[in-house]
Amino acid sequence: MRDIYLIRHTTPDVAKGICYGQTDLGVTSSFEEETEVIRGCLPTTVSTVYSSPLQRCSLLAERLFPGGQLLLREHLMEIDCGQWEMKAWDQLPKEEVDPWMADFVNIRIPGGESYLDLHGRVGRCWEEIVAAARVLPGGPEAGAGGRSGAIAVVAHGGVIRSILAGMTGTPLIDSFKAFSLHYGCVIRVRREEDGLVHTILSNPAPAEKEQHKPSSFYTRSSL
Repeated sequence: MRDIYLIRHTTPDVAKGICYGQTDLGVTSSFEEETEVIRGCLPTTVSTVYSSPLQRCSLLAERLFPGGQLLLREHLMEIDCGQWEMKAWDQLPKEEVDPWMADFVNIRIPGGESYLDLHGRVGRCWEEIVAAARVLPGGPEAGAGGRSGAIAVVAHGGVIRSILAGMTGTPLIDSFKAFSLHYGCVIRVRREEDGLVHTILSNPAPAEKEQHKPSSFYTRSSL
């Protein structure tokens, strides 16, 4: 089976404390520098690239793999934040936020998705990617030693956590605590005797803590 590289997008161009999911944000002035760090963790043999169509992912995919086959998949988009998109987290209605904070896995954001909704669509796309990884480029099904023509997946933090939770059997409620994934992180997924095994190759520490939830959300023991 070919190796699969999971890559989180670089720093998005958005103010701290703003709720965003499927808003098509641009990238910051550090894009080129962050891209080169990511490039140093990747093999030169990537032949197929799956990416979220949001530009913070697709721009990175195009820059990293100019000669690769780029497949845009809407199932790899970040969670749909619905009516909360591009609003300050700490100014959202308490009567909407509190129930979601108590059960973000199952409760949908108004006009958007729950984490379980995201997990379902991401899982369907991940099955497609793993099936593709079992086939060598232009050849028969790859055995355990088939490493040529790696696959890359350029996506979002929530998407990659969903994939890792599914691989490892981690409950979704625990996935934020279990998988701390910063902008530009690179994770290799490889088939071993025990199944799919992930290895974090790079996870650059951010200059300041990301804020994708209300401030009080980070004090919850489940995350």
